[in-house]
Amino acid sequence: MAGTESNGGATTSLLRAEGDRERPREPWKGEFVKSIVYAGLDAIVTCFSLISSISASTRSSGDVLVLGFANLVADGISMGFGDFVSSSTEKDVGVKERAVTEWDITHHAPAEQRDLLRQYQALGMDINDATMVVNIFAKYKDIMVDEKMVAQKGMLPPDEADKPWKHGLVTFVTFIVFGSAPLLSFIVLIPFTHNDTVKFVGACVLSALALALLGIAKAKIAGQNYTLSVAVTLFNGAIAAAAAYTLGSVLTKVAGLED
Repeated sequence: MAGTESNGGATTSLLRAEGDRERPREPWKGEFVKSIVYAGLDAIVTCFSLISSISASTRSSGDVLVLGFANLVADGISMGFGDFVSSSTEKDVGVKERAVTEWDITHHAPAEQRDLLRQYQALGMDINDATMVVNIFAKYKDIMVDEKMVAQKGMLPPDEADKPWKHGLVTFVTFIVFGSAPLLSFIVLIPFTHNDTVKFVGACVLSALALALLGIAKAKIAGQNYTLSVAVTLFNGAIAAAAAYTLGSVLTKVAGLED
């Protein structure tokens, strides 16, 4: 009876200990996560840095709007097309690499199996277990090909459902949406003030809010600390904007363009 109670207590303690271990926060998975985060951050920082440099050169708010939106659309198209080309190239390389791996397994199966066996052993797997795993994979050619790509070449098999043009479109739209944030104050404040300094301060506030929102989204996606993610994102934007403003002010004085 005492032994039963002892076992029960041990089981309860074990379950309690397992329950105390907090499961790590799982990141949000999405097909366009990289495109959204990268394009959004680049858009805000690029557009606000441009506004900072223009404002430092004592140009009018009209110049800010014209140059800002022209630069925003041009950069958006460039970013979207760049993401499309990058995703297309990555997919094409994956397809080609899989074809090469499939040919090697078809024509040199024993040698490829030995290579995979050595790979598993290098990772710490027992020779008997590694042999059993390789023998099982050898029965299924497609699985063997995919496993070879991941284990030895560090490449995920290409996803046939992946559409590079979607990545390009998402990048373009994200860039335009987030990049418009710093410019909004120069439009929204038109009925209330003609003071360019006030509009620039508004652009700073809107840019900070957009960067904070992006930092929160990045933390949510990656399962990171919200405060740290927002702080890093704001710091990135502040450094870029300060550099652009300082450079614009210095070059204006050097070139003698001050009013």
